[in-house]
Amino acid sequence: MLDIAIVGAGPCGLATALRLHQRGFRPRIYESVAELQPLGVGIDVKVYGTRELDELGLLEEFRAISVDAEESIFYNNHGQEIYAERCGVHMGYLYEQRFVHRGYLQMLLHRTVLDRLGPDALVPGARCVGYTNGDDAVTLDLRHADGRTSQVVADVVVAADGIKSAVRRQMHPDSSRPTYSGITMWRGTTLMEPFRGGHTILHIGAPSVSSMIVYPIADDFEGSGLTLVNWVVEATRGESVEDWNQTGTVDEVLGYYDDCDLGFLDVRQMLRDAREVYLFPLIRHEPLDRWVDGRVVLAGDAAHAMYPRGGNGACQSIVDGRVIAEKLATTDDPVAALHAYQDERLEAVNRIVLAHRGEGYEVIRRMVEERTGGRRFDDIEQVLPLAEADAIFSRYHALVGQPRPGYAAGEATGFRTAGAESR
Repeated sequence: MLDIAIVGAGPCGLATALRLHQRGFRPRIYESVAELQPLGVGIDVKVYGTRELDELGLLEEFRAISVDAEESIFYNNHGQEIYAERCGVHMGYLYEQRFVHRGYLQMLLHRTVLDRLGPDALVPGARCVGYTNGDDAVTLDLRHADGRTSQVVADVVVAADGIKSAVRRQMHPDSSRPTYSGITMWRGTTLMEPFRGGHTILHIGAPSVSSMIVYPIADDFEGSGLTLVNWVVEATRGESVEDWNQTGTVDEVLGYYDDCDLGFLDVRQMLRDAREVYLFPLIRHEPLDRWVDGRVVLAGDAAHAMYPRGGNGACQSIVDGRVIAEKLATTDDPVAALHAYQDERLEAVNRIVLAHRGEGYEVIRRMVEERTGGRRFDDIEQVLPLAEADAIFSRYHALVGQPRPGYAAGEATGFRTAGAESR
């Protein structure tokens, strides 16, 4: 049996370990942090991500820590509705789209790895600083939290060590200096009464100025009777550090929403009531032309770091783990298996990386802003016809691997709510 080492215990590394275990392997994970904590904010898990978790036998546990997404609604900076669509099973998919706290999902996967593979399956406080390929094995160089150094020899190494991957940096030294896009995200959570029934994701604002995404990630949070809501604001700012845990305040972005009137949600109050605020600059990591070096392979953000838009980063990383496990289990030569994974995944995921830079389906808010000059409109159908918006969304959903049910037959899948006409 192959001796497989995984670098990184984020959702990608943990899910990859579980997929490998399903195929009869017993991988070991090496994680730089001495103790995992449920850090981060929200993740929008698309239907194909929920399917992956179901295939891991975790659907009910995942449902217990997440919120079912029923509808997704887009507004301009004045709070006027542009477009809406159903989500997940409410649109006709076989699986739900669900909102979850990233840390809660990571801890669910962590517990499951320890339960199924044993407590020695994860080595904490062990940072990978480099690797050396041999003819029949690869050697990992580790630096431990207590200052020790050590080496691990494995048949295959899966590098799931994230946006600052030491393995990626060694494999692609010329691509190790990413470029700041000029846009920073303010990411936070607010404990509040649910809006629109508690199952809606909102997309708000004029992209040339600022853009906001809002969705619930936990019902009855810690028995409070209130909903924990995740929100993300994008705006331009001076360059900052690429760090998910860099803290900030909402003072710089509050003014962008002075004229936003949704009726059912005071977005300024929601921002002011934030429990936590993190800053994260949007960094352009150029798509790679290869993920494999000998017996070492990149996965997740280490392979295809993408803007955290559209809810596909974490989901695509979980898919990586399934395909890696499948290829290693069905191909005698492990190096050939890694190349088969790369052949199946690289081009398709790189298309998603580039699509996220171009805003994906969020482009409809920019189109409305440009067509109205940023002013209020009287009739959205005269600005962005429903059929045009439907076509944009359908192309995007097909790109990320979840074609919309019914659209190929000419059925309209998007809609505008009853309240849209009155606003």
